[in-house]
Amino acid sequence: MNTVSPAAASPDLSQQGAPGWTKTLWLMVCVQFVMSASQTSSSPVLPLYLKTLGIDSEGAIEFWTGVLVSLPFLISAFAAPLWGSVADRRGRKMMVIRSSLANCLLMIGMGFSQHLWHLVAMRALMGVFSGFSAAAIALVATQAPSNRLGYALGWLSTGQLVGALVGPVLGGIVADLSDSNRLVFFAGGIAALMVSLTALTVTEEFSPASGGGRRSPFRGFVILTQTPGMAVIFITMFAAQFGVRTVQPVVTPFVQELEGALPSLATLAGFAFSVTGIGDLLVSPFLGKRSDSIGYRYVLLICLFGAAMATLPQSFVESYWQFLGLRFVLGMFIGGILPTANAMVGQLVPVGQRGLAYGVTASATFLGSFLGPMSGGIIAASFGIRWVFAVTASVFLANLAWVFLMLPKPQAPDIDTVRDEAAASGD
Repeated sequence: MNTVSPAAASPDLSQQGAPGWTKTLWLMVCVQFVMSASQTSSSPVLPLYLKTLGIDSEGAIEFWTGVLVSLPFLISAFAAPLWGSVADRRGRKMMVIRSSLANCLLMIGMGFSQHLWHLVAMRALMGVFSGFSAAAIALVATQAPSNRLGYALGWLSTGQLVGALVGPVLGGIVADLSDSNRLVFFAGGIAALMVSLTALTVTEEFSPASGGGRRSPFRGFVILTQTPGMAVIFITMFAAQFGVRTVQPVVTPFVQELEGALPSLATLAGFAFSVTGIGDLLVSPFLGKRSDSIGYRYVLLICLFGAAMATLPQSFVESYWQFLGLRFVLGMFIGGILPTANAMVGQLVPVGQRGLAYGVTASATFLGSFLGPMSGGIIAASFGIRWVFAVTASVFLANLAWVFLMLPKPQAPDIDTVRDEAAASGD
């Protein structure tokens, strides 16, 4: 008889999940939405805000905007596993509240900035006190039943995505109506404070991880190297996020190349960004639910293949509407990659180590978010914009081959094990 793995044997991975897990899920979806909107609300006003701090030349504005956008991702890549380890000892709910309160204070601090270095320091501290998304994922993944992880994490991803779509629009509206860029940061800080208060109402069934006391800061590397499949998923998530972010710096100039310098260029480029998110929004919950029944590996392969096939033709489009259609199709497949990979992590790692595990995988996405735009800009400057889409498609195809070759097919469960687990759960 096969033995039951620690993850399978944990009580909160039963078919029922923790008591009230659906309420926890929907509360966290709302919290994720508000927090994501808060964090992205400053995106459209950041270059304008730099002018009020004395940054005048166009090249300097572009440079410092890039630094301010990338800096939190780089620092978060190193901080996320440490906060994940704390979450396993102190609770994931506490980490959600900690991160949202830190964002509240830092967003308000950015609104009071008088010099460039103030803004840089605040953005750096946002990276230091990051970990909100990883804590939210770990919280939901430890409360939901094991056979609903894809469904739950798919909806959580949807909340984050919708917030990211709505945030920049709301930030632009606030700035235009108030004629104040600073007010956007204050509004984002208040939204983060609301998240903290909402998170207080979330119920968490939590048992501290065994082996208390001080722990090595290198435990993230241990769980990455000693848990079968974790290194494969780490690279998968890095490459997926890298591919998503690579094209971001070139979307607006590519739309201009297709349509010319129209007065509505910013609006058209905004649609090209948003339509990918709309495709993601429509399909992500469905893919998450289907992955619970047909298998996470299978859905992951489908999504990576579809992402590659939707990205490559963008190198050859001749009209804006062709580009827009392909961006929508891309979003349909992109929406299934990260939730499915996160669900696989939940299957691989015992409940008591999931905070650390999701902190480690968050590092992968942060590194992809940091390196992707930089690489896209270098490729576009060196070889032309259309090559960015070709290279991005190659990254997705390489990721597809990596998953197919390195991530083993799930084995059919032993019939005696299934019978024992069913008897234990009362089914």
